[in-house]
Amino acid sequence: MSRQRPGKAPLPPAEVNIEKLENVINEGNYYGAQQMYKSISARYVSAQRHSEALDILHSGACLQLKNSQVTCGSELAVIFVETLVKAKVPYDDDVLDRIRKIYKTFPQIPLPQDLGEDDDMQQLNEALGAAKTRVECCLSFLKAAIKWSAEFGAHRNGSPEIHFMLAEYVYSESPELDMTRVSYHFVRGNNPKKFASTIVNFMGKCYPGEEDLAIARAILMYLSMGNLRDANFLMDELKKHAQYKEHDLPQSDLIQFINYLLPTLQRDALPLFNMLRTNYKSSIDREPAFNELLDEIAELFYGVQRRNPLQGMFGDIFQMMG
Repeated sequence: MSRQRPGKAPLPPAEVNIEKLENVINEGNYYGAQQMYKSISARYVSAQRHSEALDILHSGACLQLKNSQVTCGSELAVIFVETLVKAKVPYDDDVLDRIRKIYKTFPQIPLPQDLGEDDDMQQLNEALGAAKTRVECCLSFLKAAIKWSAEFGAHRNGSPEIHFMLAEYVYSESPELDMTRVSYHFVRGNNPKKFASTIVNFMGKCYPGEEDLAIARAILMYLSMGNLRDANFLMDELKKHAQYKEHDLPQSDLIQFINYLLPTLQRDALPLFNMLRTNYKSSIDREPAFNELLDEIAELFYGVQRRNPLQGMFGDIFQMMG
């Protein structure tokens, strides 16, 4: 009589492992749970049971993050996105909601204020380090999600909703604020009204001379994507905020240039466009990337071909933010 070769035990329904792993988390064994989440979900992937692997990873990411285990939670969140790619899961509202749920569980912890003593400075340094880790971890997850969304059915630049999440988190949580990165994702997002209020908030706490750069950068980024509608909307919103005395718009040559540029682009007026660039050259040159953005705008709106092979350098830098 032939003997059957022992095989691997069949995998139980995902809910069984989700409950078991939740108990490990509740016992405070975060590292042990992490290794189990990774190994168990990998077994479901190997068995082509991707949906259950995604359920396990999603549960683990949310639980670890709710328990402030940012590194563990974000690692599972990234594996969740990698599994979406392996399973070729199409972009839709249901998956977007799952990504949003993970995003919402990333901790948002205000930095301590008014510190002065040595012990307090040590506390501040530790808080700054933790904040950097949170931002880097959230960025890794959301950038992976943007890449997946672009490949599997969202806008070619990636999901506007996920871009908005990224911009929002970087602005609110980053200890070293990079408004260029924030703007890059806001203009690929779907909430120009929130972008306007974010710029107003930034203007209330930035260094003198940065206000008009932030406004011009935002407008030019929108225009370099051919998005004249949201560029105009953003400027109108900023003017509304100024009317209600929330923050005055800067009265600078750069803002004057933007105010002239927007109506110019609504017309077939390449000579006027070129004249504006010449007349306001010193203001435009305050940020090197502005000239490349304007070259992209000239190409999009007036069909002007760029000739300099070095052009595109700053565009490549922007792409690294995506």
